[in-house]
Amino acid sequence: MEITEISKVLSNKTRVAILQWLKDPEGNFPPHKDIDHFDDGVCVGYIQDKTGLSQSTISTYLTSMQNAELVIPTRHGKWTYYRRNEIKIKEYLRALTINL
Repeated sequence: MEITEISKVLSNKTRVAILQWLKDPEGNFPPHKDIDHFDDGVCVGYIQDKTGLSQSTISTYLTSMQNAELVIPTRHGKWTYYRRNEIKIKEYLRALTINL
């Protein structure tokens, strides 16, 4: 994905906040009820609760972040968990410094 496309995704303060929260999930979200770790990320419901936005809005935000490869989804039963894609984030930051 191009720098401009990722930048468009990051032009929304809530999406940026989600990425910041996902950097330290243990410090920003309560423990999961069904799994005892954050290895696969954070449940969409926890992200929704923290933002105070509707489920459909958060799903749209997370889909755009997933399409930009900024987050990685993992399914556990009927729940989807999201974690940061550290490789893509580092590539984006590196591209910004090289291309600007």
